[in-house]
Amino acid sequence: MSSPAPLPPLDDLLSTARVVALPLATRFRGVDEREALLLEGPEGWAEFSPFVEYGDIEASTWLSAALEDAWMPRPAAVRDLVGVNATVPAVAAASVPGVLARFDGCRTAKVKVAEAGQVLADDIARVRAVRAELGAEGRVRVDANGAWNVDEAERAIHALAEFDLEYVEQPCASVDELAELRRRMKYMGIPIAADESVRKADDPLAVARAGAADLLVIKAQPLGGVRRALEIVAEAGLPAVVSSALDTSVGLSMGVALAAALPELDYDCGLGTASLFTADVVDPPLAPRGGALPTGRVTPGPGLLDAHAAPADRREWWLDRLARCHALLASGD
Repeated sequence: MSSPAPLPPLDDLLSTARVVALPLATRFRGVDEREALLLEGPEGWAEFSPFVEYGDIEASTWLSAALEDAWMPRPAAVRDLVGVNATVPAVAAASVPGVLARFDGCRTAKVKVAEAGQVLADDIARVRAVRAELGAEGRVRVDANGAWNVDEAERAIHALAEFDLEYVEQPCASVDELAELRRRMKYMGIPIAADESVRKADDPLAVARAGAADLLVIKAQPLGGVRRALEIVAEAGLPAVVSSALDTSVGLSMGVALAAALPELDYDCGLGTASLFTADVVDPPLAPRGGALPTGRVTPGPGLLDAHAAPADRREWWLDRLARCHALLASGD
């Protein structure tokens, strides 16, 4: 088990904390801009950006990841570049070419499906458009964020199978549902990936023990840091894909560090999401070039931190949240 991240005094965190709000090119996860708190430690800058709807207990795990990244050296990298996928939000099919054009050189695309207010026909049209843009050699994966029940997932996978899916990410919400779906769909040879069943679970290894997934989608912040994520992959014994939580380039560099440290990495990673923003805190942003990202830390530009500073009320909201999560870590809860 990895050593816990150091817990600096709260005043040390507040002294460097900067809260930013970055605009998105396309609405994603129901938001038009992404808020994040950045802070600086002895090793460099790190990001604390649990989604606003998350409670403090869950958010405190994200703070552990930021503190590890800013106060501890990153694990040794075994590769200098990490291949990444394009991410296609639940847009109309006609918008797909414009979205993919933002992801330089990416030959893999993850397509959001099962969006609230949409129907399966919308998903089919979107995936068809992605396949048409990438051609036969491109790789297409879909992500339902646990929105289908088993029967809905089975029907949707049958409908989307003609597009030669690389895998289906979190088609159902629970581990039991994933296991049942995997049993039903095994004959089709389309792998099932688990995301929320890992990063939002009390026991992130339960999905592997239940035989409910063929691979894991892991994220550094929600799992408490790079070291803990590496342990989970090793213990699960399944292939892994590293993904982002719609991070700024600072948070993305933590995800790249995780991907770079994995002993094996057979899939392109979901770390190209800086391309979904119209602005960032790093110049140039940590966006795909030739379908890949370099390893190494990034440093936000002071002018960019100022230019994209969140409004005063949102800054106070994030600083209060930081204080509450710090108190939880201090108490050991």
